[in-house]
Amino acid sequence: MSMPETVSLQDRFAPELICFGCGPANPNGLQIKSFVDEDRVVAEFQPKEWHQAFEGMLNGGIIGALLDCHMNWTAAWHLMETSGATKPPCSVTSEFTVKFKAPTPIGNPVRLIARVVESSDRWARTEAELIAEDKVTATGSGVFVAVKEGHPAWHRW
Repeated sequence: MSMPETVSLQDRFAPELICFGCGPANPNGLQIKSFVDEDRVVAEFQPKEWHQAFEGMLNGGIIGALLDCHMNWTAAWHLMETSGATKPPCSVTSEFTVKFKAPTPIGNPVRLIARVVESSDRWARTEAELIAEDKVTATGSGVFVAVKEGHPAWHRW
């Protein structure tokens, strides 16, 4: 998969972030790298052997973390763009769901594609697909909210 930019949203806006799913500063995390591609945000992730649920298949919790973090960055990017800000607001997951469509093999990279489908000035609803070997193996949807001062996630990036 060709990435439209050379620096991910996480590396550009949150290089010190320690989040398990998307934190560049977490050497034990998944370190998802999300890139803007026109009206969507895309990522590629190579599962490791220790991400397995059973032989050769990706764990559902890892799939959830991939979708959650990628959709959150999609929402944060959208909120930044629509407000004209120079950096994304710190946002958190308000709700998200995952639907597992098929087992996800770990042998090749998986692709994540997310889009904002509805938003206000403080929140965005996103939808995403996780694609493995050219097959959608999971989908996600969620609502992500920009936090205000006093919230533990305020200024986390």
